[in-house]
Amino acid sequence: MRMVFLNLPVTDLARADAFYAALGFRRNDQFSDASAVSYVVEENIHVMLLTRERFADFVAGEVGDPAQATSSLVAVSAGTREEVDQLVSAAVAAGGKPWMPAQDHGFMYGSSFADPDGHVWEVMWMDPSAAQG
Repeated sequence: MRMVFLNLPVTDLARADAFYAALGFRRNDQFSDASAVSYVVEENIHVMLLTRERFADFVAGEVGDPAQATSSLVAVSAGTREEVDQLVSAAVAAGGKPWMPAQDHGFMYGSSFADPDGHVWEVMWMDPSAAQG
């Protein structure tokens, strides 16, 4: 079994903490401190929010600014079309911004948001029968 650990630099840790809590993700205090907050998105998906200073300890070179240029897209699946819209609505209500317009391809539906720091999250649903090929 593989797991995904996403590390994101943030400018305001308290704001990021409140934002990801509002999305319904579960906070993991075991891996949280004054410079980082850990959230469990799903059993095998974790996101670590790190102050920009702490994030710099893990990278060579400068820490990029996602508010200035998109350098990654984080995509997560949803169980239904409604869940896509609910997560994006929760993100916008919590201080995120809509990113791209929703896309409806019939068998696949997705929408997206940027968190308060500019990290882009895409949320998508795909008809299970279409995913089987």
